Amino acid sequence: MIRTDSGPPSPVHPGLLVGIVLVAVNLRVGLTCVGPLIPAVSDDTGLSSAAAGLLSTLPLLAFAVISPVVPRWSRRRASASVITAALLGIMVGTALRSAPALWALFAGTLVLSAGIAAGNVLLPATIKSVAPAHRVGPLTSLYVTAMGLSAAVSSAVAVPIAQHTPGGWRTALGVWTALALLALAAWKPLLHRAAAPSGTLTARAAPAASPSSPWRSALAWQVACFMGLQSLGFYTVIAWLPSVLRAHGTSPGAAGWQLFLMQTVGLAAGAAVPFLTRLCGNQRLPAAGASLVSAAGYAGVLLMPAWATVWSAVLGFGAGACLVLALTFQAHRAADAAAATALSGMAQAVGYAIAAVGPFLAGYLHDTTGSWTPALLMLTALACLQATAGAGAGRDLPYATDRSENTLQPNQQPL
Repeated sequence: MIRTDSGPPSPVHPGLLVGIVLVAVNLRVGLTCVGPLIPAVSDDTGLSSAAAGLLSTLPLLAFAVISPVVPRWSRRRASASVITAALLGIMVGTALRSAPALWALFAGTLVLSAGIAAGNVLLPATIKSVAPAHRVGPLTSLYVTAMGLSAAVSSAVAVPIAQHTPGGWRTALGVWTALALLALAAWKPLLHRAAAPSGTLTARAAPAASPSSPWRSALAWQVACFMGLQSLGFYTVIAWLPSVLRAHGTSPGAAGWQLFLMQTVGLAAGAAVPFLTRLCGNQRLPAAGASLVSAAGYAGVLLMPAWATVWSAVLGFGAGACLVLALTFQAHRAADAAAATALSGMAQAVGYAIAAVGPFLAGYLHDTTGSWTPALLMLTALACLQATAGAGAGRDLPYATDRSENTLQPNQQPL
């Protein structure tokens, strides 16, 4: 079903659709269950806030390093084969980090993150390959909804699992291995189809002209900066919002449920993005507006922490809408599937390099000052900068369409 020729995409096969959703589920649960468990991990292992923040920073660093090479892998292997390898990495890493050794916690996180990085890059390009242009937005919203729903559930149940099962927080981290197994079972028929000469998944990309490099495109850099800044905010909140709320008297269980609320609202916001873009006539206003909503949420947590439920919902709306837009940009700002893969690899490499700073820096600022105020001020300011990047990334043209407009000049810096 994944096509590399220039013909129009055929209707999405139901089996491929189920496979995409199950892969999407595995791209978040292993990450979002960590934040509510950080206090327990720190208490059990003696890790400082900055060291514990590495559990959220390491995945982002892995995404930044691995994302640029995924397009090269996808040109040499069937997309189904690369995704299968990614799911195996997720399964092995999830199991490893629940082992009773501190090194296994960090090593398993790296292996898990490598698998997630490959899936992050390939899913937008896969959707671009299999869906008509008018279906790219809704299908992106669908798989982001699957990611968001699973992430919300993992955040909510992490602490109860840790409190009521043998093994505590290690069991709460390792239980998600079963989801990777389920996704592998769904993906196996697609792998066999890719190997068949008459299959609908192409084993390798057909010979074609290489897409223009996104690294010299100003528009691509705006897409990457928007991706990075929204990811920085999301992963910093996932890592530290429970700790911020606990500092204001919220119980560990209730703090985990605030993450559940945030991500549940994010699901609704993400699902509403196609409607909002049609209503506005473009993606620029929704991207800038959703970024400013996130800024309001950070400021609200800082100024009125007693209204935690309200601000969790506000943050969820901003994060959910921005995530769908960031991933949609990677498909809509590309002329074809090959260009989408190139743009996705570049945007996620740069974006996650930016995002990796967030969780660690927030933990360091807290260790240094004893307060969450500097971290929240930082997030508020960066969300305002994100609004500027979103207004640029939302322009309705492929990144290589107009070289005079989109190509960086020698003395021009990316946004």
